Amino acid sequence: MSDPVEHGPADKQLTPYARSLGITVHGEESGAPVLTFEFGGGVEGRPGHLHGGATSGLLETAAYAVLRSELARLGRKHRLKPINITVQFLSAGKQRPTYAKGRITKLGRRNANIAVEAWQDDRDRPIATAILNVLMGPEDR
Repeated sequence: MSDPVEHGPADKQLTPYARSLGITVHGEESGAPVLTFEFGGGVEGRPGHLHGGATSGLLETAAYAVLRSELARLGRKHRLKPINITVQFLSAGKQRPTYAKGRITKLGRRNANIAVEAWQDDRDRPIATAILNVLMGPEDR
């Protein structure tokens, strides 16, 4: 799977899948977009709890958002392809807004590593984390 989204403002970079989950850009912290979605039928798994796939989608989208933001800041254009994604579910997501923010841990010429956290009420108590390894190939012409 590749990431064909154009470079630009964070809201315009959200994929159709992200938009289908109701993911939006909540704000920015230290140059990194903070993404969010509201609890609802589209993200509900077992009654009253977030679906793990929706949580994973938020984490992945936050990772790509921070990477795209940094690449745009550096004036670099790449086609992004996931190498590996590891998600750790730490607690069940409840019926409230969920937030996620990524942090680039390594940015090379061809690869990037990103750590992401998702939380609800208390940022110091994440409900899930993820580590992504992304291949940055040449942009298709």
